[in-house]
Amino acid sequence: QVQLVESGGGLVQAGGSLRLSCAASARTYAMGWFHQAPGKERRFVAAITWSSDSTYYVDSVKGRFTISRDNAKNTVYLQMNSLKPEDTAVYYCAAGVLRSSSLSAYYWGQGTQVTVSS
Repeated sequence: QVQLVESGGGLVQAGGSLRLSCAASARTYAMGWFHQAPGKERRFVAAITWSSDSTYYVDSVKGRFTISRDNAKNTVYLQMNSLKPEDTAVYYCAAGVLRSSSLSAYYWGQGTQVTVSS
């Protein structure tokens, strides 16, 4: 069982930046981020391979968000720039396998709230 612990969420004004971190309790393979806005389904945001040779993003965040990882620390990051009110959601870290340019998650973190004010 792999445990994932997110940090870095918070309240930011539109146009601002936040960096989310997710520490894993053990070595994982592909990792990524999902978000879930109130009343909506959880949706894929970004993923990265173990070697960091490939990254994947949902179209709405391309050019604004960057996913990266530090395998020495078993940690994945999500740098979020130019934030918009529609980015407001609970962000979940996940670990699993890549499928069809997305992530099929085996493990989930507890989530961290990101709120972007207009």
